[in-house]
Amino acid sequence: MNSIKKYVAEFIGTAVLVIFGCGAAVVSQCAPATVGHLITALAFGLVIVAMAYSIGNVSGCHINPAVSIAMLISKKISVKDFCCYILAQCLGALAGAALLGVFVGFDSGLGTNALYEGKIWVSLLAEVVLTFVFIIAILGVTSKDSNGSVAGIVIGLTLVLVHIFGIPLTGTSVNPARSLGPALLVGGDALKNVWVFIVAPLAGGALAALCYNFLASTKENKAE
Repeated sequence: MNSIKKYVAEFIGTAVLVIFGCGAAVVSQCAPATVGHLITALAFGLVIVAMAYSIGNVSGCHINPAVSIAMLISKKISVKDFCCYILAQCLGALAGAALLGVFVGFDSGLGTNALYEGKIWVSLLAEVVLTFVFIIAILGVTSKDSNGSVAGIVIGLTLVLVHIFGIPLTGTSVNPARSLGPALLVGGDALKNVWVFIVAPLAGGALAALCYNFLASTKENKAE
């Protein structure tokens, strides 16, 4: 039963992320670009803060396959939980995108991501770097139980940071589920190019886990 609760929490958290994060991207389109970008960045960050302090004690509040793959590599979750988390996150993102479409229309774009100037490799690199920064911050702040009271805020602010820089580039994914859900309903180029926003964040998350684990092990060796 506890496992089911974790998966349900991941479903809900990812749905909320898409509704409010992608929703903010859609409704802020009428604002000046800089203002719209900031509103969207804050929305994504604030959702993470809200979810971290509401479902964090149930599932850890991954709500992102890139986070889950980093936790798998760091041996903080099992392969079973990893697979079920990914499924719950993707289904939650799809449900969130569907509900968002009811509110703002499916022709609104639903906050889908796009290639930077049509360049695949630049977009891949951007998403790897953005995700790396986001995930390594998560691994660092969650490495100590004493950080529990501020972890959600730190993670949320880091997501705001990567969005401020990344929105003008790719719209900022750093989350395969967040990209996949809206793309499935929008179709077209969004669905054609969604693989970029699945592969790059997963690669960035895995790279961040490997890097952080190396840095942490080096620190432990010096302490000994």
